Amino acid sequence: MAEIVAAVASTHTPGLLGWFEDAPEHQQQTALASFKKMRDHLDAAKPDVLIIFANDHLLNWPLSNTPEYTVGIADQHSGPADWYQTWLAQHEKYHVPGNSKLARYIVNEAARHGLQLAYIQEDMQFDDGISTPTKYLNPDMNIPIIPITMNCTVPPIPTPERAYQVGHVIRDVLNSYPGDERIALIGSGGLSHEPGGPRYFYIDEEFDRMFLDCLAEGDHRKLMEKCTLERMEEAGSGGTAELIAWFVVLASTRGPADVLGYCDSYAWRSASGWVIWPELK
Repeated sequence: MAEIVAAVASTHTPGLLGWFEDAPEHQQQTALASFKKMRDHLDAAKPDVLIIFANDHLLNWPLSNTPEYTVGIADQHSGPADWYQTWLAQHEKYHVPGNSKLARYIVNEAARHGLQLAYIQEDMQFDDGISTPTKYLNPDMNIPIIPITMNCTVPPIPTPERAYQVGHVIRDVLNSYPGDERIALIGSGGLSHEPGGPRYFYIDEEFDRMFLDCLAEGDHRKLMEKCTLERMEEAGSGGTAELIAWFVVLASTRGPADVLGYCDSYAWRSASGWVIWPELK
């Protein structure tokens, strides 16, 4: 049977690739050290596949038809999308294998659990949400990925509670898979920021600290009570809600998270944070 062997989460701001050196040196070092700890953790877990949960920045679907969750089911993925190459300072596209059999199983089995997932068979477009964790955590592109993107832009946006419920379904689906894959879950997005909005350079450090402190306490219910969708929107509309990706991963964990680092990185247009969950359900 398949096994979930690691769970981590991180920021995916494009500044981490496109204009990394614009941030102060200590923030650069925090980011690099945090990503290294995450890579070391993944190396120790020896996953056969990385499932990356991130939001789609209106890249694959129009405003009038944005699914709640979308699974990339191809055997091969490439990125970033053309428009994002310059922005992310990626002069050449990366190519990374997928795991079509497991991805299709997730779509089909989730439906049997009452969760309808959209899917894209070929040419799923990747922005910073998938590209940033892929470049930092899978730099050799040798671990297959399954991208699962979500809507956190077009109302109605899934609440943290809904994302947590989805996470439980996906955990059960993965645990029932008849293959022997070792699976790592990666939540991609956040912390507080408002991309392109009237508060483009706004960071809500109070919210960020509260969120990370709750993760460090390990009380999932308390986190959902304090980190509501409304509070996330106050902390940065259209961006902070990317943290619902972390709630999907959270459902496969138990106990406190290890908070690796935090930066109020105005140069990167987003607060940035990195965590590992040592204990899994």
